[in-house]
Amino acid sequence: MLVPLYKLLCFLKKTQMLLLCLGVAYLMAGSILLLQRSTIRVVQTNPAGLPPLLSLAAPPAARETTGLGTRTRSRWATAQAASGGGSNVNQQWSGSRSLGVQHLHRRWFHNLLPESPEQRVSLLRNSRHKGTYIGCFLHNSSERALGGTMLYDLRKMTSTLCQDTCSESGYQFAGLEYGAECHCGNRISSPKAPEEDCSLVCRGERGSPCGGVGRLSIYKVEEQLPGHRKFRNIYHRGCFKMTKSITGTFPVYSFQPNLTMQSCIETCTDKELPLAVFRKPHCFCTQTSSLFSVSQAEDKQLCVERSDLNHTAAAASTGPAEHNHYQVYHTPVLDSRCKERMFLPQRSASLVALSSFPGAGNTWVRHLIELVTGFYTGSFYFDGTLYNRGFKGEKDYWKSGRSICVKTHESGQRDIQMFDSAILLIRNPYRSLMAEFNRKCAGHLGHATDAQWSSKEWPEFVSSYAPWWASHTLGWLKFGRRLLVVHYEELQRTLLPQLRLIAAFLNVSITEERLLCAQSNQDGHFRRSGAQQPSTDPFTPDMRQMIDSFILSVDQVLQSRNFSGLPQDYLPR
Repeated sequence: MLVPLYKLLCFLKKTQMLLLCLGVAYLMAGSILLLQRSTIRVVQTNPAGLPPLLSLAAPPAARETTGLGTRTRSRWATAQAASGGGSNVNQQWSGSRSLGVQHLHRRWFHNLLPESPEQRVSLLRNSRHKGTYIGCFLHNSSERALGGTMLYDLRKMTSTLCQDTCSESGYQFAGLEYGAECHCGNRISSPKAPEEDCSLVCRGERGSPCGGVGRLSIYKVEEQLPGHRKFRNIYHRGCFKMTKSITGTFPVYSFQPNLTMQSCIETCTDKELPLAVFRKPHCFCTQTSSLFSVSQAEDKQLCVERSDLNHTAAAASTGPAEHNHYQVYHTPVLDSRCKERMFLPQRSASLVALSSFPGAGNTWVRHLIELVTGFYTGSFYFDGTLYNRGFKGEKDYWKSGRSICVKTHESGQRDIQMFDSAILLIRNPYRSLMAEFNRKCAGHLGHATDAQWSSKEWPEFVSSYAPWWASHTLGWLKFGRRLLVVHYEELQRTLLPQLRLIAAFLNVSITEERLLCAQSNQDGHFRRSGAQQPSTDPFTPDMRQMIDSFILSVDQVLQSRNFSGLPQDYLPR
């Protein structure tokens, strides 16, 4: 009896090994066939004259969040923790944004390179775009091809999107780098590079050259007639009194009898200077400086009245008067002193939280902190949309110690006590709830529709999230070790003093120039426009009664802990 069973067992083992070998052979044959087919697709001629379809390497994708209350933790956290949180604790990180980002993109985009010179030539011949392709240019820390504004989109960047962005900002040239970054400018300030260096394709558009590592693919955008150019990110800084000795130091001066504010801004944008100093018929262009501090601004009416009184005398003279009031505007040009950002050169031993209830403006404050300090902010979560828009700290492990502070919405005792200190950002709960509902319905910059405001999801959202607004603040006030309380509304009203407080709390020395630079670029691309509002008040009387009770509770606890109470406009007292 044992002999037949033994023979059967040997037969089954042999059969199992045979099936395993056949399976491996089958998979290898299928892989080889698939590779051959994909090679044929790349090399074959497209009869429609379209660009060849290159095999794109997918970027690290964010996990989709499901449900109203869930958020995604960084998928790097587990891997980092398993490896001891990063063994190279004493590694010195480069102070140059260019070097660090180059290594990152070399890993991400090496698979995007065409496989042969013929494919590179075909890529350039077949690319379709609105403007005129100029060529490939150097763009690194020492030689920057374009010095204007920047836009990130690591998933959907196209040459058309970049050109439209630069055109709307008043620029003549658009340059793409790494297949995902858009740079604008009005003059090219670096030498040409070999075309094969600009062989990456755009992340959102196959077939258009999108730069390379430290290289820009530059396009000349469609011409727009003077006076018809549309600008974004322009705002009035104020009315300032200046002497002739001061205006004489400004690098650009233009005298135009028919000068308008629009033409002065166009002149300064063309010169890539962030400030336009205007008093008809005189136009000056200059960098931001302490001369234009908000505290030194005068009554706006002085510029209007004195301009009307002295216009005839000023027009008769080819130079400005000894003393005059000037209107000062910010152009779309990004001040270069705010562009460079990096991770901390040495890992910090303490963790600083930037804690807020969702919808309280955490993303905007992160943008401001990065501008004023020059260091990336991290996140307890991983938000692919924010990473794709330039928040490079999103993908960094939140305990790495390389970020100046870490975004979090957590409010449990254990979560709070993991941080050594925290900036607690508080916003009016009515505004916060609406902002978070907008984000969940339409993304970081979108707006919910009237149908969504009228749906059953909105009352359910308020009933679950309004108590969280209160418990979040109360939790951090109770368990937080070292706190700086920042009110969103105060940050809007008194930006510079609040940024000074935040920088001091973070133990970062900042210059007045960088502070003013942050002020001139405070909006960035990360704030939702407040123009679109629901057609009716979404808050019912019962909702307001509940939310108002939470406001009073939080206000009482803040004052009992010797913090300033909530702003008066949260609700009538």
